[in-house]
Amino acid sequence: MDHLLIDTDVLLDFLFDRQPFSDDAAKLLSLCDEGKIKGFITSVMVSNIYYILRKNAGHEKVIESLKLLMNMVDVVTTDKQTIIEALHSGFKDFEDALQNFSAQNRADITLIITRNVKDYKASRLSIMDPETYLNLRNFSP
Repeated sequence: MDHLLIDTDVLLDFLFDRQPFSDDAAKLLSLCDEGKIKGFITSVMVSNIYYILRKNAGHEKVIESLKLLMNMVDVVTTDKQTIIEALHSGFKDFEDALQNFSAQNRADITLIITRNVKDYKASRLSIMDPETYLNLRNFSP
């Protein structure tokens, strides 16, 4: 079973139903929910998603969306060592660095799923967009 970090952009595609990307995002999260893949996010993502969703919806609705998400994925730890690695990395975006090293510091996560593949050039992990991953693993509809 694949263990992968799902980037914020993919989660927002799902939550905002951003076409044409939301179908692949929904398929990924469905695979997580079915136990066919193991999806992970970071606590930073949860906070950022709350902030972004809260601009368009009430607190209760946002909390319900996050509860739904938490039923499908697990959260990786971001500790002091992870932050130090991110600060000293070659990443141009600090948030991406935090997500990368949070995933990289777990031996079972081998892949990051993102639509911003270029943002993870400095990663040691495999990086794929959702469509490529689903096609490669024969999960496409």
